Amino acid sequence: MYLRAISVENKSKYRAFFSFLLVFFLSFSGLFASGEGSHSDEFDFSEVMSHHLGDAPIFPLNFGGEKVKEGQPGFDPENHDVFEDHGTRYHYVGGFDMHITKRVTMMWIASFFLLIIFIPAAKLISRDPKKVHNKFTSCVEAAVSYIKENVVDASLDHHGHSYYHYILSLFFFILFCNLFGLIPSVGELTVAASDLLVSFGLYGHTPHALHTFGEIWSGITPTGDIGVTLSLASLTLLIIYGTAFSYQGISFVAHAVPKGVPLPLWPLMWILEFIVTHIARSFALTMRLLANMTAGHVMILALLGFIFMSQSYFIAPISVVSSVLIYFLELLVAFLQAFIFSLLTTVFIGTVMHRH
Repeated sequence: MYLRAISVENKSKYRAFFSFLLVFFLSFSGLFASGEGSHSDEFDFSEVMSHHLGDAPIFPLNFGGEKVKEGQPGFDPENHDVFEDHGTRYHYVGGFDMHITKRVTMMWIASFFLLIIFIPAAKLISRDPKKVHNKFTSCVEAAVSYIKENVVDASLDHHGHSYYHYILSLFFFILFCNLFGLIPSVGELTVAASDLLVSFGLYGHTPHALHTFGEIWSGITPTGDIGVTLSLASLTLLIIYGTAFSYQGISFVAHAVPKGVPLPLWPLMWILEFIVTHIARSFALTMRLLANMTAGHVMILALLGFIFMSQSYFIAPISVVSSVLIYFLELLVAFLQAFIFSLLTTVFIGTVMHRH
């Protein structure tokens, strides 16, 4: 019975490993298929990199601009924001562009999964907070408790209660955005499956709505864009200043400079301590998250790209093994960067609660 149990356990491990390999290849196979290009048989690595890392508009949203259609004066076919409506291409000239892009839709998807996970869990827990309902609520409670105790309370002590909601939302939003850039793109895989049925003659053509769904659920990493990381860091910057004035009052303007600074250096130190320091901290948060969530994807794409560029059976095993190892590392980085961003946010908030 013991040997049989070991055998079953080993089989479970093998199934889990092969399931991971399937997920890994599905995550990137569609990207390289699209990167082979329709105009040439040569592999275009820059196109693959642009497809996976670059953002692109999906739905037009412009305020005050003029729509210019193809064939009309002022139409630029090289414009980045060219849309298509019933076969007619167009873009906007002037106005304020607020187009819905792939990263925006991926953030919506991440937020949607946050809601469907945490709202039911909160409802179950609120019925009887002292009861262990099931494994699902236990996992949620464990994750929330860990962030509260080891991030917020550890940095803000008894002042942390007011910041639970923001820090928890920040951590789980960044985590889900990071992870959704590492799991298979449901939209692209759906389009690929439909195209496969069309190639076998089992289906007429891939509907336009399905292609749109492929763009909506593109699998792009939202936190791999400076606009996203800068927005999150800007929120942290506002909370830092808000906390400082809330706890120290208007005296924070003068108390930003540490005691004992010589009077001639006071103006320079005030600029550094009151303005530059906090902006530099927010900039560090921005670039740290952006760089870490971009670098791993670039390495995986580069390693897998060697297979298509070299077209060698000797390179393929090395590239695949290396990519799998980097993928495991990226899963760790996804959790680590969400934790670090949240931890540094609480540390920065804690430094302005009291005078130096």
